[in-house]
Amino acid sequence: MKIQNSFRIGLFGGLGVLVAVTIGAAIGSLSTIITYVGAALFIALGIDPAVSWLEKRKLPRWAAILIVLVGVLGLFAGLVLAIIPVVVDQVNALIKQVPTVVNAVVDGTVRNWLDSNVPWLNVDDLIDQAVGFVQNPDNLTTITSGVFSTAVGIATGAFGAIIVLILTLYFVSSLSSIKRGLYQLVPASRREKFVDISEQISQSVGRYVLGQVALALCNGVLSFIYLTFIVRADYSVLLAFIAFLFSLVPLVGTISGSVIITLLVLLFNGWPSVLAAGIYYLVYMQVEAYLLSPNIMNRAVKVPGVLAVVAALAGGTLLGILGALVAIPTAAAILLIIKQVVIPRQNQL
Repeated sequence: MKIQNSFRIGLFGGLGVLVAVTIGAAIGSLSTIITYVGAALFIALGIDPAVSWLEKRKLPRWAAILIVLVGVLGLFAGLVLAIIPVVVDQVNALIKQVPTVVNAVVDGTVRNWLDSNVPWLNVDDLIDQAVGFVQNPDNLTTITSGVFSTAVGIATGAFGAIIVLILTLYFVSSLSSIKRGLYQLVPASRREKFVDISEQISQSVGRYVLGQVALALCNGVLSFIYLTFIVRADYSVLLAFIAFLFSLVPLVGTISGSVIITLLVLLFNGWPSVLAAGIYYLVYMQVEAYLLSPNIMNRAVKVPGVLAVVAALAGGTLLGILGALVAIPTAAAILLIIKQVVIPRQNQL
């Protein structure tokens, strides 16, 4: 009997491991879909407070949802419209420079400049290596596959954005019914407490999203005013949109966007405009870190600063940008559960 029991335990244990591995593989295969659903649900929870605010102004829910979604889509449409002039201008400038570059290469101007300014660079060897690289069939295949992969990635990203938009529309329109269905799965004896905590978590996520959007809007508007009227930078609308979009990412978004904008100002306007832009963003990051962010975000989610940093780093490592976005409200939800469920239960023991 002992051998049989041991065999049964080993058999069931092996079957359990196989089931766990199968479930893990299934979750890995569905990771993209799970990411889409998570992003859409997060956006829906962030949009819901604005929809509820419009509903309190006697608007029907469908009209409130339509107004909010039109506003969100209008922002991204404005981004596209801001990018198009930049691309057109840069392509036209490149086309105009092509004859000059070709003539400089043909008449030896480029070769003479390289020989005089970079004498340690062997131009002949460099040209031979470049020609050999292009003529190698393996390298040509690699280049072609890389271009194809980039095109597929862009198409996949566009398709994912459409899927997230559709899921967001569904979640926003049916968020109340989804919550009611979820609450019915909880035993009646614990339902009231579960509903209370769930609503607090939902409101916390919504306030966090609105707070992050408010910070991003502050950065975008101030960047547009400063870059347009003080720096007089080219394509200030595009740069302001970049500031807005990057500020949506907590902790590292503002500094990353500021570095990119400063480099673009250097590219478009050169010196001394880049100096003015760099000084402005250094000052703005201090104002946001010590004045704007504490006043806005402390009203949205009450998470200690150290825990917010750790949560954002962990979320970004696990799930990329989406993980960084949802990390802080997730930390707030965990703290809420600990305070209202775990600690009271420990006090009763």
